[in-house]
Amino acid sequence: MKLAIISFTEHGSRLNRMLGASLALQGYDCESFCMKKYAEAYELQALEEPLQDWTGRMFSEKDAILFIGATGIAVRSIAPFVKDKMVDPAIVVMDEKGMFAISLLSGHLGGANELTGCLANLTGAIPVITTATDVNGRFAVDVFAKKNRLYIKERKLAKTVSADILDEKPVGFFSELPVIGELPEELSVWSEAEVFEGKTGICVSLDERRQPYRQTLHLIPQIVTLGIGCKKDTPFEKIEERVLSALAHAGISTHALRRMASIDLKAEEKGLLAFAEKYKLDFETFSAKELLRAEGEFSSSSFVQSVTGVDNVCERSAILAGGGKLIQKKSAGDGVTVALAMEDWSVDFG
Repeated sequence: MKLAIISFTEHGSRLNRMLGASLALQGYDCESFCMKKYAEAYELQALEEPLQDWTGRMFSEKDAILFIGATGIAVRSIAPFVKDKMVDPAIVVMDEKGMFAISLLSGHLGGANELTGCLANLTGAIPVITTATDVNGRFAVDVFAKKNRLYIKERKLAKTVSADILDEKPVGFFSELPVIGELPEELSVWSEAEVFEGKTGICVSLDERRQPYRQTLHLIPQIVTLGIGCKKDTPFEKIEERVLSALAHAGISTHALRRMASIDLKAEEKGLLAFAEKYKLDFETFSAKELLRAEGEFSSSSFVQSVTGVDNVCERSAILAGGGKLIQKKSAGDGVTVALAMEDWSVDFG
């Protein structure tokens, strides 16, 4: 997690320095700032711009911001930039003596609650967390989704499910993928007949079209790797059309995609880069020699072999980048070849 820390006083800057070092050992990528007059003494970066400008920049660059100072300073600083809990960074406030750590914004999805707990453990501060599911010790669907790398398809319905849980109403759980760990008491696995009676429930599936409940909250595992090859200068539109067609045929949501992969000859292919950017996918490429090391049975093409030095690009790259198994072998059309591989994965309630 990329974390920015800002302090405003001498005591706060001393705490800033200590926390930056301690949080780095916890795996946080920390960048610490303070008022110019304290920067040299505490080896921190000097704040060289208006605080609100700095905050706006951190909103786009960081995953989390820790304000060491008054809550009012933090609130006024972040106010112009707050948009949505799906994209806002985690915001935590700590007083300069380290007595309280307050989860202010993006507690679950952004990780503010987790960061607050970490700060409490490091300093002995009292953690202040106000999200209802945490206060009541109840199952939180957004925390569960983040932990399991699940995309929340219906955000408004996620709020309904959380409200039902807090009101102790029955919420169903249905998964097409293996489940490990004990199901929380707030959720019920209903029989096939009960599932389709029309209750509210959670569905873990790669297929967002599946509707086991009248109100179905789809949680989509982001575990699919797209292996792809194409002719030189294939337009983005053709690439997108072929990929979406392959996904639809396999019953897989675009939200299940985690990454895409191809041969290194396509590392600068504009259509592929545009697709990766639109769908926010990491794009990994391999040499022909590396692709030949992929294990499994793959479709073979003598033409592809003559051009690239390897008999198959899409299937091999999907397996090499994502592991697991092929769930959609090579499909071809309009100069584009597509394959899909799925990681070995289970729903984890541990």
